[in-house]
Amino acid sequence: MIRIAIVDDQALVRSGFRMILEAQQDFDVVGEAENGRDAVDVVLASSIDVVLMDVRMPELDGIEATARIIREKPDTRVLILTTFDLDEYVARALRAGASGFLLKDVRPAQLVEAIRVVAGGDALLAPTITRRLLDRFAASLDAGPSPDLAGLTERELEILRLVAEGLSNAEIADRLFLGESTVKTHVSAVLRKLGVRDRVQAVIAAYDAGLVRPSA
Repeated sequence: MIRIAIVDDQALVRSGFRMILEAQQDFDVVGEAENGRDAVDVVLASSIDVVLMDVRMPELDGIEATARIIREKPDTRVLILTTFDLDEYVARALRAGASGFLLKDVRPAQLVEAIRVVAGGDALLAPTITRRLLDRFAASLDAGPSPDLAGLTERELEILRLVAEGLSNAEIADRLFLGESTVKTHVSAVLRKLGVRDRVQAVIAAYDAGLVRPSA
C-alpha cells in the first residue's frame, strides 16, 4: 500500500486529487495539509511514502516544506505540483530533494503512474517537461560546487548523458543495444558514485559538472 499526503491551499484541488487516488486499491490517502508548515507536521507525524506538494502556499511554501521533509525523512518522496508559469521554482524544488514534478492539469492516469514511479524509488524525469525546465534553469542549478565525475567509467558517463536527456532505462537499453537489467545496474552505479538518491539528482550533477549543457 502506498501512503500519500496531499498538500494544496485549495480545498477543491485536494478533494479532486483524493477522489482520483482513493479509486486505486494500492493507494491510501492518509493526510492533507493546506500550507507547508502543516505539511511538515503531517509527514513527520505519520508514515508517508509520497507527498503531492503545491508550491505557492501561505505560512511556508512548498519548496521549503520539501527541504524540511527530506531533511527529516529522506525516504519520503515529494512530487511538486506546478504550472508552466511557476517554472522559476523548479530548480529550487529539485535542489530541495523533490523527486520530480507534475503539472496541475495532469491527467488522472498520469498522476497515478507518477506516484507509483516515485514510490518505487525512481524519479519522475519526463523528457517533455523536466528536460525543458532543467535546460531553462541550468544557470541556477550551477550554483553549487561541481561534482567529480572522474570515478565514472566511459559507459557510465554515456548513460548519465542519456539519463539527462530524459530517457528511461528501456530507452537507454535500446539506444546502446544493452539489456535493460544491465542499464539498471549502470544507473545504480552512477547514483552510488555520485552520492545522489535518484535520477533527478543525477541530472543536476551532470549539469553542475558540465557534462551536459542547455539545449540551444
